[in-house]
This record gives sequence, C-alpha cells and structure tokens, in this order.
Amino acid sequence: MSVKNVPCVLCAWMEDGKTAEISFAPLDQPDILGNIYVGQVERVLPNIQGAFVRIDKKRFCFYSLREQNQAIYTNDKRQVNGRYVLKAGDQLLVQVVREQMRGKRPTVTSKLAFSGKYLVLVAANSYLRLSRKLVGDDRVRLRELLEPEASEDYGIIVRTNAGQADPQNILRELTVLKKRFYQVLEKGRSRVSGSLVEEAQPFYLNAIRDAYTDKLEEIVTDVPEIYEKIQTYLQEYHPEDLHWLRLYRDTLLPLHKLYGLEHTLSEIQKNHVWLKSGGFLVIEQTEAFVSVDVNTGRYVSDKESQETYRKINLEAAREIAEQLRLRNLSGIILVDFINLNKPDDEEELMHVFQEHLKKDSVKAKVVDMTALKIVEVTRQKVRRPISEEFQALETKTELERKEL
Repeated sequence: MSVKNVPCVLCAWMEDGKTAEISFAPLDQPDILGNIYVGQVERVLPNIQGAFVRIDKKRFCFYSLREQNQAIYTNDKRQVNGRYVLKAGDQLLVQVVREQMRGKRPTVTSKLAFSGKYLVLVAANSYLRLSRKLVGDDRVRLRELLEPEASEDYGIIVRTNAGQADPQNILRELTVLKKRFYQVLEKGRSRVSGSLVEEAQPFYLNAIRDAYTDKLEEIVTDVPEIYEKIQTYLQEYHPEDLHWLRLYRDTLLPLHKLYGLEHTLSEIQKNHVWLKSGGFLVIEQTEAFVSVDVNTGRYVSDKESQETYRKINLEAAREIAEQLRLRNLSGIILVDFINLNKPDDEEELMHVFQEHLKKDSVKAKVVDMTALKIVEVTRQKVRRPISEEFQALETKTELERKEL
C-alpha cells in the first residue's frame, strides 16, 4: 500500500482484534539495521568515548570505545600495554544496531548478533544466558541442553520461544547460526573496507522470527512475492511454522483495509488520544524526551473525585503502554498522571503500568515517580519512531516533486 503517496511494505502485529505494532518501509529504500560491514575507523574521539566508523562511501556511524577490546579486526592491529587500542585506519567487522534518529548517526557494534527464533548467538562474548521469562523446569532443561555447546568464540542467549520448542529444532537453529557466524568471519577477512558482509533479512521476516510462538495464530499476506519469501524463509529455518502461513486472495477487499491499517496510521499521527472513559492523552515528542499528559476530559462520575482519577489513570496506563509500542516511541518518557492522594493508589498505578509495559516486544520499564508525581519510563531505542518515518516519506515525496 502507499503511505504519504510512497509505495511501502507494511507489517502489522494484531492482538485481541487491535493493531499492537506497525511498521513500514519504502519499496525502493533498503534498510541497514542489522547489516554487517567491514567498517573503517575515520576518527577516534576519546573525550566522548567513541569513534566514527565509515561503513560505505556516504555513511559514518558511531562506535563506542568501550567495545574496542572486543573488536573483530580484519586488518593488522597494534597492541599497547597488552590491549588493542583503536586508531584511525583500523578495519573491523561491525553491525548496525540503531538507525539514524533525529540527526544522530547510526550506531554500530562489535558484538555481532545472529538472531533466530529460539536463540541469539553473540560474537565477542562467552556466556550462556536465558530469558527471564523462562522459569522452572524450562530453565533447567535448556541450560542442560545448551551448556555443552558453549564456546570461547561466541555467547548464546536463549529466547522465550525456546521454552516450548523441540530440543532438536533448537539445536538445528544453533547449527545454522554458528554457520552464519563463521562465514561472516571468513568473508570479513577477505573484503575491503565499506563492504557489506551480511545483509539483514527484511523487517517483516524479523517480525515473524521475533513473534512469540504461544501468541501466534496466523501469518497472512496479500502480496504473492512476499508470500514466497516468507515461505522460503520458513522452509529453511522453521519448517514447523509453515502451517501458519496463508496467502490472502480477496482482490475486492485489500488486507490493509480489512484490518483498518489506514485508520491506524492516521490516528497515530495525532497528538490527542481519547480514552473510553472520556479522558484523553496528549503525547508530545521533543528532542530530549517524550511527554504524555493524562487529562480527565469529559469523564463524568457521581463518585468521589479520587476514585474517578484512579480509574482514569488505570485506563491511561494501559493506553500509554499501547501507544508507546504502536508509535515506537523510545528513550526517556515522562508521564504526568492525574495526582492521587492515596499511596496505595499510586502503588497500584505503578504496578499496573509496568505489567502493561511487559507486553512490549521492546524492553520498556517504569523507573520511578518523582517528587512532582511525574512517572519516568525508559524504552529501548532500536528503530526510528513512526513519526520520523512519516517525515522521511514526506521529504522523499517533496524531493521527487522537485525533480519532476
């Protein structure tokens, strides 16, 4: 479908009949997130504990000097006092872990991550870590299964989906991830700086890979080419999931209209979000943080005001968690709930808010409530907010008009 008059691939995750997550990308614009390059260090900036690494002719990325001891060099390196010290001209394997956001350069890392549905293999580490959501017998069983696979070359992170997986499927995936890892090392040693060593798979395949198995009911697309790509991906990596895939064939009612995705895209461009109670949220994004203000609006109740405020806040907590996920808002988020006089009500609000944030596929948590009753939240930055994606499409459209 088209977004801002630009043909795009749209990917949405539906929960309980509602759009929980949505993302899109122009058909003619490749995504660099997750790509692995032979990067060349252009400048080292000790004062900010960072360096600028060039990954192609035009793009320079930020690299943290805290990782220089874990760097995977592809050219000669020097040792100072028993440690490798990064210098201009060094070539190393890096992976893009954060897109360009609000004028900040993309971020790259030496901790190359090879993600699967059940496991993540991480270079430059040596550990076995399990998702906190894996508990009891699942933790014991998975640790026993994977401890013999430990290596000094890489670490293994066990994802939540592994809890319900067949052990043979987990070990098969580990074999695939190790093969990818060693192929990247081998290719990196023979490529010049600026070379793309491994291209990340399309974002919609990542969405399928990262979906929780126990919540997945169907994978559906109305684009035959994308259907074939998903089918090929599942056949190669997760044949046990092929039964979920379906090609939608109704030409009279496109898939995005069936699920109301145009309406969703329209709504998330608005600052005001109405609550069922009649209250509303005002969401503002600034350079430094995201602010969310909770208002009573036209809420009417015969009960005492504190009980009214409590109910609005609890409804707002759920809606805010959903909006952060839907709009992909990240970084520091400050929420101004309606003031509550009872400490028990405040404690309930904080607990309920955190429980709703746990449903997010991106790490998000409540940090604290300040003396001014402002709730601080953090959400991991990975992709650009949806608002910036819209702006990028508008800029692209404007440039194309000028060219014409």
